Amino acid sequence: MYKVFVNQSPLILTDKVTETEGSEYFLLNSKAIGSAIDVLSKKKQKSAYIYHPNLEEILKKFTKEVPLVVAAGGVVTNPKGKVLFIYRNKRWDLPKGRLDKGETIEQCALREVEEETGVKGLLIENFLMTTYHIFKLKGEYRLKEVHWFAMTTDYDGELKGEKKEGIQKVRWKGPKKIQKALKQSYANIKILFEGQ
Repeated sequence: MYKVFVNQSPLILTDKVTETEGSEYFLLNSKAIGSAIDVLSKKKQKSAYIYHPNLEEILKKFTKEVPLVVAAGGVVTNPKGKVLFIYRNKRWDLPKGRLDKGETIEQCALREVEEETGVKGLLIENFLMTTYHIFKLKGEYRLKEVHWFAMTTDYDGELKGEKKEGIQKVRWKGPKKIQKALKQSYANIKILFEGQ
């Protein structure tokens, strides 16, 4: 199963018909995929399902209809246990960005976090998860696949939001401020903090 967020609502790509009971489901073809995305982006439904019997093929077939953009980012903590957040488009987010040609996912995650926040001395501890969401680029839907890593740093210098990326603020946040920020964040960011 893959959970793809469309305007904060989940579009579930599944190989199990039982998961779709009681909800509208769509087949894996261009017309149905477009309809599912439209329904969710217009908030006409809380969720939708796309069914295909082969889970290994489902993402491959989906990305033939909705081009894939690969990205990576980090959940960065400092020695005080605070987490690094960025603020743009009136929401709190985590630093991330697109994979450049010739770089590894890990290199991308480290580069993007540093570029978007000014934080240096980043170390990857482990891989966390992959999230998916739909966005529009030049009027066309795209599927963003973000590979998230847990990172640490001892950096205590100036935080600098990358202006060309529209980042207005960069902040370290402790547990209470994280909970407050998540209320003004994205669904695919919230799932990174589930169970904490």
